[in-house]
Amino acid sequence: MSKIHSYEGEQLKIHYDARRCIHAGECVRGNAEAFNPKNRPWVQVDAAEADTVAGVVRNCPTGALTYERKDGGGTEAAPAENTVRLEADGPVYLAGDLEITDAAGNVTRETRAALCRCGASHSKPYCDGQHSKAEFQDVGAVGTAKTKDAKAGATTLKVRILADGPILLDGPYRLANAEGEICMETGSGALCRCGASKNKPFCDGQHKPAGFEDPGLLPT
Repeated sequence: MSKIHSYEGEQLKIHYDARRCIHAGECVRGNAEAFNPKNRPWVQVDAAEADTVAGVVRNCPTGALTYERKDGGGTEAAPAENTVRLEADGPVYLAGDLEITDAAGNVTRETRAALCRCGASHSKPYCDGQHSKAEFQDVGAVGTAKTKDAKAGATTLKVRILADGPILLDGPYRLANAEGEICMETGSGALCRCGASKNKPFCDGQHKPAGFEDPGLLPT
């Protein structure tokens, strides 16, 4: 069942995917007049200038909030660099020119996403906050891995979800630990999404002995 809600104003239309919201709070901190859980509806699109509201949406790290311009204004552009950032005891945040492909070949283009790395999300491959209930613990340090440089001229970070396995990355990106320190600039990698790897955030094959099962499909 879809949990995508839309809120329409004079200049903007905001879309909210509740399955991908982990209550990071960037929207409320960004503008509490436009985004306030105590209001009904909680999104008041016209409570602030369209550019202000659009800017707040772009700060949503999970991609749960997106927008459409109705006033001829610019649409959201991908950041100049692709980044992959770990959250301590939480997901991996991706930002940039993202192409996410699931195990069935379904493709979505995004600029922001929070991907599950504890194995417990009900909205895989996206994080839905279940890491807290699952008591997932990881400091967000970067392990070691043999990776390849990105192909010359490549700009898109291709993210491929494998059934019962890891997330494969192909394309240029900068990998940051939970402290925000850039630890690697590379063009490939396999990220653990079962939570069992001893070399996080990279996959070390533990999904097999851990019995991790997931079809690797994008939610519909």
